[in-house]
Amino acid sequence: MSNDSQQIVSKAWNFAHVLRDDGLSYMAYTEQITFLLFLKMADEMTKPPYSRPPIVPPKHGWQALLKYEGDELEVHYRHTLEELGKQPGMLGEIFKKARPDIQNPATLRRLIVDLIEPVKWSSMEADVKGDIYEGLLAKSAEESPKGAGQYFTPRQLIKAIVDCVQPGPDDTVCDPAAGTGGFLLAAHDSVVKRHGKELDKDQKKHLRTKFVKGWELVPNTARLCIMNLYLHGIDADPCPIKSGVDSLAGDPGERFSVVLTNPPFGKKSSIAIVNEEGDLEKEEHAYERQDFWTSTKNKQLNFLQHVKTLLKVNGRCAIVVPDNVLFEGGAGETVRRNLLQQCDVHTLLRLPTGIFYAQGVKANVLFFDAKPAQEKPWTKTLWVYDLRTNRHFTQKTNPLKREDLDEFVDCYRSGKRHLRKPTWSDSSPEGRWRAYDYDELMKRDKVNLDIFWLKDSSLEDSDDLPTPDILAQEIADDLQTALEQFTAITEKVAG
Repeated sequence: MSNDSQQIVSKAWNFAHVLRDDGLSYMAYTEQITFLLFLKMADEMTKPPYSRPPIVPPKHGWQALLKYEGDELEVHYRHTLEELGKQPGMLGEIFKKARPDIQNPATLRRLIVDLIEPVKWSSMEADVKGDIYEGLLAKSAEESPKGAGQYFTPRQLIKAIVDCVQPGPDDTVCDPAAGTGGFLLAAHDSVVKRHGKELDKDQKKHLRTKFVKGWELVPNTARLCIMNLYLHGIDADPCPIKSGVDSLAGDPGERFSVVLTNPPFGKKSSIAIVNEEGDLEKEEHAYERQDFWTSTKNKQLNFLQHVKTLLKVNGRCAIVVPDNVLFEGGAGETVRRNLLQQCDVHTLLRLPTGIFYAQGVKANVLFFDAKPAQEKPWTKTLWVYDLRTNRHFTQKTNPLKREDLDEFVDCYRSGKRHLRKPTWSDSSPEGRWRAYDYDELMKRDKVNLDIFWLKDSSLEDSDDLPTPDILAQEIADDLQTALEQFTAITEKVAG
């Protein structure tokens, strides 16, 4: 993140603490910043060098906000949010059911005049705006793990995944659990960075209007996602993000060439409906879908089956899955057998603990390509990279960096997977990159893909134990995982 970005994030965060004293949560504060930023940028777009026609009616625009103070400002702001929520396209989606949570007119005025008005947001590079925005989200997640954290995949991990999959300018990229849009934005920025200079007019239009598509169940999170997309130059009508829709409820009919996703953690599936007030109502349920291999209440197994449906033939997928997807019997085994048979499941990245804001998460990234129907299994070799054993990360003292994933991305050999070479061998037992052929996988009990071979050095030598804070975090993670498994067993026994 650049110094300019860091300064603005710090400035914005100082305001957050002021608002915290007014009783506003960090997530709600980030959302209010979303509304105000949008209005300021929309106003900038009407001036040189852009000189575009206004997309916000002037009486509800930024210049109108600047005219008011005191109670008049609070009344005008509320009216502005209400009216903009009735507009068509992305504009209406951003302000749908928006509430003016800043009750103190003096604080609202300071936000408008001191924080947002002095900065020319549109002239900043897209990734700088993204840095600022996602910097606020990251800080929000750190302060309140049950807030933004559940929607936040570490950006460094997203970047590495996108560097492996390498979406191109003619792809269509989907995330059925879009959160705040991290994967969609990284895919978009990757294409701009790698192909920007050679894009023709049609490709630029495709990138702006048809390149990304997503679903997000939680309306407030979808709003943040849509705003994030807009900040990065994506401007589509109809809106590319379906808000308040449970993507698992059915096959949308559309197919995509790339799917990148980190579905929500938590094993149970429930049919989720957004009521009139915009709140979630859930009813536990196993999804009955004709396109699924098996019916199960396990949410991650359902997402894995759903993602398979979403892919075009030869479409590429990278999906974050918890360990239970790799080893669970019954429905889990059915899904793994079918996936290995019908798709080319070529890569598995074992992720370290301590990189997600939600505690107790042991996760992996599964990479596979959809294939046309045939009798022979499409998976020939599964390559596994172990970034978990003897690697210790925490959110604050030792966060995951992009360079921590350099070796994996190099080993992945995007576009040249036939040239892969293992780093593990009998003579190099510490190698983290190893291949398993299809027959080996099939012989494993329940087709268990939870594969590891490295020795845990802390079990052999107490000098190699991680620092106390990391050790405490890992114990907490293990206890959390165990508790979830006990709860699942208890509920199963209880019927």
